[in-house]
Amino acid sequence: MKTALITGVSGQDGSYLAELLLDKGYDVHGLVRRTSVDRKEHIEHLLDRECFHIHYGDMMDPLGLVDVIHSIEPDEIYNLAAQSHVAVSFSVPEYTAQTDALGTLRILEAVRILGLEKRCRIYQASTSELFGKVEEVPQSERTPFHPYSPYAVAKQYGYWIVREYREAYGMFACNGILFNHESERRGESFVTRKITLAAGRIACGLQEKLYLGNLDSRRDWGYAKDYVECMWLMLQQNEPDDFVIATGVQHTVREFTQLAFHCNGIELDWQGSGQDEKGIDRASGKVLVEVSPAFYRPTDVVDLLGDPTKAKTKLGWNPQHTTYERLVELMAVHDRKLAERERILLKQG
Repeated sequence: MKTALITGVSGQDGSYLAELLLDKGYDVHGLVRRTSVDRKEHIEHLLDRECFHIHYGDMMDPLGLVDVIHSIEPDEIYNLAAQSHVAVSFSVPEYTAQTDALGTLRILEAVRILGLEKRCRIYQASTSELFGKVEEVPQSERTPFHPYSPYAVAKQYGYWIVREYREAYGMFACNGILFNHESERRGESFVTRKITLAAGRIACGLQEKLYLGNLDSRRDWGYAKDYVECMWLMLQQNEPDDFVIATGVQHTVREFTQLAFHCNGIELDWQGSGQDEKGIDRASGKVLVEVSPAFYRPTDVVDLLGDPTKAKTKLGWNPQHTTYERLVELMAVHDRKLAERERILLKQG
């Protein structure tokens, strides 16, 4: 039985990865940050599993990380913990650097200090935001980085420190440069989940409008449940390497919004441009979507499109296992059910 440690196990990726590893017969240990509000809804169904264990820790606590890794002696570590919201990183740049950049270093150093560098394999959650102000489309493993947010800059440090420890100490350490991956478990502050939640609530009469930022931003959106399989595959290879994980298909925020509302029986027509653009319900003529300057970022990445050729050929991964249309449908149906339950509760009292 292999033993794995997942940092950030209670998040979207961590919870899906925990399910995958448990199904493969792993003994899975998850690291969660202790807070006054206990949020484990994504892993609640795993807490009674005999091979699933929770440890409290923090990416800003190096001694705590050493203690946890020493007690587990994992065969594999998946470092998924991060301050992962790009817009928030502009408000808390130092905290983002401490968790996303130095947090990665602390994991690597803990493994090295404990003498586990030859037996413990490490996956680092990297990001397509590294490409930032993109220098070529699509982006592959050979595309130069141009980070365009405090989050992306912190993640670039994490990327390169993994490469350095791999070369300096012979560690089996990999970077997964994952493009946007979404699901029903995505945080509610991320734009895709914000859209599907609003579409469901508007369809149920619980919300009047959805306010968004740049509708022309283009993203390569995949399904998180598919992407965690790639994380595992990277650590099963004979040699460590870095991979772009993406679908190779691109859509705008406007297109995602259009499809999410369509899944709720609402057809949108678009009028205006820029900050004056509006999404109008074709049936009622009501304005349901508006652009708000409050959601524009100081520097905005607008054109992310990944080239998954290397992952397809070397890992045997299928980036189209869950299509973009199916992804939006899964999220829209899930969030419509949430809205319907909310409406019933409001009627009851």
